[in-house]
Amino acid sequence: MTLASVFPHPIIQGPMAGGNNTPAQVAAVSNAGALGSLACSLLSPETIREQTAQIRALTERPFCLNFFVQQTPNPSPEEVAQAKEWLKPVWSELGWSELPTPAKWCEDFSAQFETLVALRPAVASFTFGILSVEQIDRLHEAGIFVIGTITHVDEALAWESRGADAVIASGIESGGHRGTFIGAQENAQLKTFELLPQVVAAVNIPVIAAGGIMDGADIKRALRAGAQAVQMGTAFLVNDESGIHPAYKQRLLTAGDHPTRLTRTFSGRYARGLENRFMQTLAANERQLPLYPIQNALTSLIRSEAAKRDETELMSLWCGVGVARARPMAAAKLVETLLTEISAT
Repeated sequence: MTLASVFPHPIIQGPMAGGNNTPAQVAAVSNAGALGSLACSLLSPETIREQTAQIRALTERPFCLNFFVQQTPNPSPEEVAQAKEWLKPVWSELGWSELPTPAKWCEDFSAQFETLVALRPAVASFTFGILSVEQIDRLHEAGIFVIGTITHVDEALAWESRGADAVIASGIESGGHRGTFIGAQENAQLKTFELLPQVVAAVNIPVIAAGGIMDGADIKRALRAGAQAVQMGTAFLVNDESGIHPAYKQRLLTAGDHPTRLTRTFSGRYARGLENRFMQTLAANERQLPLYPIQNALTSLIRSEAAKRDETELMSLWCGVGVARARPMAAAKLVETLLTEISAT
């Protein structure tokens, strides 16, 4: 199976966790001939089934389900108490006398994986880690095209050796979470068009470029550099069908030259977004904060309350470095616009 046989146009709408994707958006992208992606990492198996059914009611085209490869942590009470203390300047700003402990730290990946196999989407993509050979074999037996996310060549080779069908080469410009799983996240510093040729030269499976790709000219450049497709997240964040908070969308649309940067403060794992007061407040203790998903679960309560108050300075405003070039329009219109731009260049 090749990428072109799965979706005709070399564009993947990037998965955006936290409800920022919607089934309507995924279906609209796929109906336009690109590949829509649903971020399933924070969803329960039941919700994954429900949203997949909604997508299938709206399109007969292939689509992708995306997951975080992760273990469920078991932090000590002392670790949790210290993490809450580090977060106190933020949660006390909301008028809270304490920060509640989340009901769970993350979804059970093994249960999500079984749901994925049963649902049999055309494509599944993964980040934060790597599947075993046995897991990839199971997905192939279910007829699922498997894509791994990487930030350097060793990770690409690891996915290829285990049987993945393609890899997403994610440059440091990418919005949201980094996919590094070999070595320190801080060491994965390559930009998209530095990383892409290295990965293309190293593996024999299709490479998908991601990071800072916002228009048809960017896509054409990536294809000329050896990519067989691109994945675009930030470009699709401001779609009409996007599920992001209205205040978050407005911040993206008015970002201008406001800086983005990588931060561990929200989730315990490096991710890129618009700089705001939350990042600045916790910067001093950033390297000491708990690993994902512990920090992510603790701050989700804060971020949820901030969203209710339209307080974007305490929300995670994930986006890539190309955010100033994001264009608000319907998802299908964006795909159409991108294809026109590719032809024009």
